[in-house]
Formats: sequence, structure tokens, C-alpha cells
Amino acid sequence: MTGRVFDIKRYSIHDGPGIRTTVFLKGCPLRCAWCHNPESIAPEPELMHWPSRCVRCYACVEACPLKAISRDPGGAVVIDRARCDLCGRCAEACLSDALQVVGAEMSVDEVVREVEKDRLFFEQSGGGVTFSGGDPLAQPAFLEALLEACRGRGLHTAVDTAGSSPNGLPERIASRTDLILFDLKVMDAGRHLELTGVSNKPILDNLRKLAAGPAEVWVRIPLIAGVNDGDDNTAAAAAFLSTLGTVRHIGLLPYHAGGLEKAARIGRSGPFRRFESPSEERLAAVEAAFRRAGFEVHRGG
Repeated sequence: MTGRVFDIKRYSIHDGPGIRTTVFLKGCPLRCAWCHNPESIAPEPELMHWPSRCVRCYACVEACPLKAISRDPGGAVVIDRARCDLCGRCAEACLSDALQVVGAEMSVDEVVREVEKDRLFFEQSGGGVTFSGGDPLAQPAFLEALLEACRGRGLHTAVDTAGSSPNGLPERIASRTDLILFDLKVMDAGRHLELTGVSNKPILDNLRKLAAGPAEVWVRIPLIAGVNDGDDNTAAAAAFLSTLGTVRHIGLLPYHAGGLEKAARIGRSGPFRRFESPSEERLAAVEAAFRRAGFEVHRGG
């Protein structure tokens, strides 16, 4: 069993309890205009280019068998992404890590071996492994196999999902993990469709089912100024979450613009927009509103 992984981050403290290792899987059904991991959306590998790292040795130009890389009159490296077949030879030849292929095929055993290197930190902090993305439910068979393997080794697991998945899949995943980190974006149906490309009706239905299931559920809200930090959205979210009964933990994740730079590096700037992080006053107001509704609120995961 193999799947596509685009990053593994160690010593994470915002993706569940304790110190965690977060494994990022490729693929996501949402197209959030504020996405902070745009390299996670497409299921296939992508070529990421850091112009600031380039030392203009042009080894990549020589290495590319399809002549998809050239230099412009000013000496900058230019990538013809329509011609590139992601063979990775340019990245192998690059002397400064200015080119990298994002998305590697890994087996379940390979991922678990990487995760187990941090077992001591998990045991000392009450942490574990978190599967994120993208949305890890976009690779369901691989995710299920990873969860089963981690459970067999006594590792605490969490799954970070936006909840836009076929009927029955979230519950199946929840039966194999200890914790669900559920990203709740926007409560208004029309606004949600406009900004993420998908309806929030099945997402809210899936959250209802997960809240009634065996895994603990934490809700995380990416908070974006002018999008979902207003009183109306906060009140609607608090009212909905209060009906679930079992969800008590809410994490507020203030927006940052780092995703825009990453989108430019993979040649996909078009779909993404610059937003603003909520002011300290707005963050405090949202926190207070959720606390008044009886929730435990944190900034971060």
C-alpha cells in the first residue's frame, strides 16, 4: 500500500494534543481562496521553484530532457510547466534546492518508520501522529492503512479534515483514529460555495455524524477578516456546534498569507486571493462569544 506524501513536519504543537509529527498527504476536494497549503490540492506531484535560492548555475537547464527549463534575457530561470513531465532531473541537478518535486510516493511502512523516530516525544508529552493535507480523506485506502498500522504500534492518531467526503467515509475513518480535527470554514451556504468551491451541507452533515461517533472531535476555524470573523458567522457556528453535544474544543487559526508565495512557486497563483488576519480586537470578540456559548477555545490547534 502506497500513497502520496508532500511533507512530514516534526515537533508540531498545533495539530492535536502534545508534541506531534504531522504527515501531509496530497489531494483536496476544496478550493479555498485563502489556502495556506496550495501545493496540497492537486493529487499529482508538482514542481516547486524558489527563485530567491537560485544561484544561476543553470544545471537544471542542462538536466531537463524536454527543454522545459530555460533562462530569460535577464538570466532568471523560466519553467514551461505545460512541457514539464515532472521527471525530477532538474531538482536532482539543482545545487541550491531552488527546485523540488512536491509529492513523493511512500509506503505505509516508510511513513510509520519516519513517525516512530519521534515516539519518545509522543510518550513524554501525550502526543502522536496527525494526518493532514490537503485533506487526507482524499486518499482513503492509504489513510486507513496508516491508521491501522499506527494503532498496531500503540500510537495516538489524529486526522485533520475539511469534511467534504462521500457518505460513510468520515465515519469509517473515525472508527480507526483517536481524534478528528474538523475544519469549519463558513456557515453561510452561498458564501461557502463561493469561497471554497463546494457546498457546506454535506460537510455539516458529516460533522453531525462524527460528533455522534467513537472518536473525539475538535473543531478548527481558519479565521479570516471580512470572511468569517463577524458576529453573524460566529453566532451561527456556535449555535450549530451547540446542537452536537459532544464537541467542546474549538481552535481559532488566524489567517496568514504564506500560501500565496507557495502558490507562485508551483505556478498556480491564479485561484488564490490575499486576505487579512483578524485584528486582536476581533479575535478576542470571537473567543469571548464561543466561551459564552460554553466552549473551550484556543488559538492554534
